[in-house]
Amino acid sequence: MSTMTKLQIQGPGLKKEGIVVLQTLLIGFFTFIELWLRSGVGIITGIVILLAFYGAIRFGRPGTTYVSVVTPPLAFAANAIFWIMIFDGFRPSRVGIDFIAALASVAPFLIIGAAYGWFVYLNAKAKNKPSKASRG
Repeated sequence: MSTMTKLQIQGPGLKKEGIVVLQTLLIGFFTFIELWLRSGVGIITGIVILLAFYGAIRFGRPGTTYVSVVTPPLAFAANAIFWIMIFDGFRPSRVGIDFIAALASVAPFLIIGAAYGWFVYLNAKAKNKPSKASRG
């Protein structure tokens, strides 16, 4: 008979800088792989973005939720424009079209991840806010 145990992490968790670096490298690596293999981003990068949202919220220290929510869209945009320019060269019309297509391809994943992240962030903020009854 097996018992399921919750994963315990040693120490307090990732700091803000660690979250930014980890999410950027994770998203950048899979964006590169998908652009290299398929010449466009899609479901693999989208799932990695969702994992980056969840992992940062789950394994980050208390108080790092804001950074965990804000970083993935910025990291994806920066990585996408970088890798598209590497693969396509500096042709503004081609880079622009590929960049917009990349953003459109992962938009549902970014929206779902951001909605979950902001829910967690705002819910924690509301729980820490003192109630009106205790104020007087």
